Amino acid sequence: MSKKLNGDSASRRSFLQKTLSLIPLSVVGGSIAPASVLAADTDTKSAGVSDHYVPTFFNNEEWRFILAATDRLIPGDSNGPGAVSEGVPVFIDKQMELPYGHGQLWYMQAPFASAAPELGYQSNLVPRETYRRGIKAVNEHCQQQFQNVFADLSHEQQEDILRQLEAGKLIFEAVPGKLFFQQLLENTQEGYLADPMHGGNQTLASWKLIGFPGARADYQQVMDNPNKPYPLGPVSISGKRSV
Repeated sequence: MSKKLNGDSASRRSFLQKTLSLIPLSVVGGSIAPASVLAADTDTKSAGVSDHYVPTFFNNEEWRFILAATDRLIPGDSNGPGAVSEGVPVFIDKQMELPYGHGQLWYMQAPFASAAPELGYQSNLVPRETYRRGIKAVNEHCQQQFQNVFADLSHEQQEDILRQLEAGKLIFEAVPGKLFFQQLLENTQEGYLADPMHGGNQTLASWKLIGFPGARADYQQVMDNPNKPYPLGPVSISGKRSV
């Protein structure tokens, strides 16, 4: 089992801090991320995902899944806010209506075959289809095993399902479980790192976590003094600043 879902929230937070900085900065600043309201429970309601937000792509059951799953992938704790409070579900929903969600940024012509990851995306499913099929398949599996959909399971049960998806132990006819997990995890990370104008990272928490200055126009004086922490908080493209 990888470190993504192994151990307590503090260890996952440490893993996040070490790995998010490896994602290209184009994910943070680009207008379209090249790709992380009906709340699952009261713990997932926050300023990041407003009760008044109406998803444009996900239906109610799918939205509840996204809220619950992203909350387990990047949970809020004493070290900082989680995916839901940072608006990551909103980021993912918006991405599904952009060219990325429709697969228009990739070559999507046959033949489709299994291949090494370095050869690029090989599935015939675009992100919208991966989510729609994946959420339905996971909910049906949970109904059979627990008599409840994913969003209504305990946190421990939800994390166990996510671990099984990550390990490729859940095989669905409509979509490979591992492919669905990778889609969800990548979009969750991207939403957590995105500029707030795209929906996620609403308090700029991830940028503060990795020391990224954001869209500040000039920080030459910092580059002239390497190995010293950046003294100012990050700034969004829209001008929004961290508190």
